[in-house]
Amino acid sequence: MSQARVPEIARLPERLDDEELLARVAAGEQLALRQLIDRHGRGLQLFAARYLGGSHDAEDIVQDVFFSVWNNAKRFDRAKGRATTWIYRIAANRCIDVRRWRRFRVFIGFEDTDDVFSSEDPQADTLIGARQELAIVRAGLGKLPERQRMALLLRAVADLDVPAIAAVMGTSAGSVEQLLVRARRTLRARLTKVGESEPKDERVSK
Repeated sequence: MSQARVPEIARLPERLDDEELLARVAAGEQLALRQLIDRHGRGLQLFAARYLGGSHDAEDIVQDVFFSVWNNAKRFDRAKGRATTWIYRIAANRCIDVRRWRRFRVFIGFEDTDDVFSSEDPQADTLIGARQELAIVRAGLGKLPERQRMALLLRAVADLDVPAIAAVMGTSAGSVEQLLVRARRTLRARLTKVGESEPKDERVSK
């Protein structure tokens, strides 16, 4: 008596690179999109949350990014750059749009300034032992000029190299290097200043 054959679940090869996945997305393969989401969704959400100063809109941005990837994958040209660069460029543009919209809502009185530009995100504090230093760095990120903040996050969070960051931001590699130097210098100075202002431990001699 022969046993009924169990249908196999469709799967993609695990070793496909992002460019190959995008090509499959362009052909209408939803599994390829799912693999891109699994591979880059967390990084994109972290990038959006850090750039905007909170996680309120980050999830919506990531969904919007992959909706755009699904609809526009045919426009990707691997001869012009990496797939990761293309995806993060979409995310960066969405973040800029959201930030502009927030400022407009503040201008017309629909939102409070503290809510819009808050850099608090309590989830991260539970993951890092040096909570005070983390809070200082994150507060410093919120006060960096926008292009410095974006360049630093694309390097630290998205792990893009300088040429890729330049492609995302539409500028030169030299400009990106200057943005990174200034951003790091500002954050180091902020950490040093806070450290010097902390009261030293007082020891009572016997």
